[in-house]
Amino acid sequence: MQRLSGLDASFLYLETSSQLLHVCALVTLDGSTMPGGYAFDRFQERLAERVALIPEFRRKLCKPLLNFTHPGWIEDEEFDLDHHVHRIGVPAPGDRHELAELCAHIAGQPLDRSRPLWEMYVIEGLADGSIALMVKMHHAGVDGVSGANLVSHLAGLAPDAPPPRLEDRRNTTAPNPLAELRESVTALVGRPVQAAKLLPGLAAMVPRWLGRTLRGKGMPVPFTAPRTSLNGTITGHRSVAYAQVDLADVKRIKNAFGVTVNDVVLALVAGALREFLAERGELPADPLVATVPVSVHERTERAGGSNKVSAFFASLPTHLADPAARVFTLAESNRVAKAHHHSIDADMLQDWAQFAAPTVFGLAVRAYSALRLAERHPVVHNLVISNVPGPPMPLYLLGARITGMYPLGPVFHGAGLNATVLSNAGKVDIGLLGARELVPDLWGLADAFPQALQELLAASPRA
Repeated sequence: MQRLSGLDASFLYLETSSQLLHVCALVTLDGSTMPGGYAFDRFQERLAERVALIPEFRRKLCKPLLNFTHPGWIEDEEFDLDHHVHRIGVPAPGDRHELAELCAHIAGQPLDRSRPLWEMYVIEGLADGSIALMVKMHHAGVDGVSGANLVSHLAGLAPDAPPPRLEDRRNTTAPNPLAELRESVTALVGRPVQAAKLLPGLAAMVPRWLGRTLRGKGMPVPFTAPRTSLNGTITGHRSVAYAQVDLADVKRIKNAFGVTVNDVVLALVAGALREFLAERGELPADPLVATVPVSVHERTERAGGSNKVSAFFASLPTHLADPAARVFTLAESNRVAKAHHHSIDADMLQDWAQFAAPTVFGLAVRAYSALRLAERHPVVHNLVISNVPGPPMPLYLLGARITGMYPLGPVFHGAGLNATVLSNAGKVDIGLLGARELVPDLWGLADAFPQALQELLAASPRA
């Protein structure tokens, strides 16, 4: 049995029927590139070949009776691909609105924890003749980087690319009850010692972190975000929309302003949100605050675990009308926020997450939701924004060329919007997922992205 890290397990403990913690991706495909043409049976056969080689698709959760710490992964000896792959048709007329509504319904359904924590919906009947996939994976098993890597194992550089060569990492050994008891008791007894070792680092970090903030040299402070209709208690209902812009235009803006791609991405989101909130008559006078997850795969010293992430708070200058001013403001605030973030140990979140307790976390989230506390205290943050690097070249998923890959991250009580951006073969794909009661229609926001891009191009010094 391969035990989950505390951070991985936290995504299980914090999940409820309203706060679903799987990650999704809407992938659009050109089925005409498949050798012999698209046929669902052929598509499923190629998928089965690859799933047989990738253990992450066949592992399921295991919580032995005599285990007092986090659950583990074991091989599902009764794995059946039919439980995970579903063939469905989009309602007529099969345009982007019907597709997004169908994906929103899928995103609002929990995964079955008795089976490997993923599902794939093959969606046919689209008006343009393409095929779409809606892929769901639980956050306990993937983060942005590891999820993208898993999808890449299903893809190739050519329609007839052979399956990947991967080392055999199967874990078929059934958990030994006595060994699990001994290991979990040892871990439980050792936790006070682990906490004592971590406390000095935390005690030294807190005043340093607060000091930078008070001197104006840090990231925005939580609980200082302006309140908008995005910020409230959520249910399990979801809304979805997506957009696509040219990566060449993003890079042209980056070079013109002398900033980073991430700065431009956040400026795009800020510009689109400004238009969206203004249309709703609720553009705040203060900048929004976004939580930006950051991969620490290259900085971590901890082995094991699927999630290797941290996060920082970013100020989004939605209150500024001038697009150029938004870019320069973001570049400076991001520089300060990243320096502030890097002053924190990359493994701190993972180390403290080892103490996560399922009962305490579960009760806390349910009480928070039932009492609607997200509407009673100052807003922690307005939304989540992720920027995930994707493939620079065209990829073929099981023979079908990928024409769009729109990631859809989870939403949380108090922040009912997630915007995730992924670069993909010369395009920038933007996936939007919202809590339906807070943002019932996201197409106004999705359609604001091309306009925000044109504003930035027009304002670029050397565009």
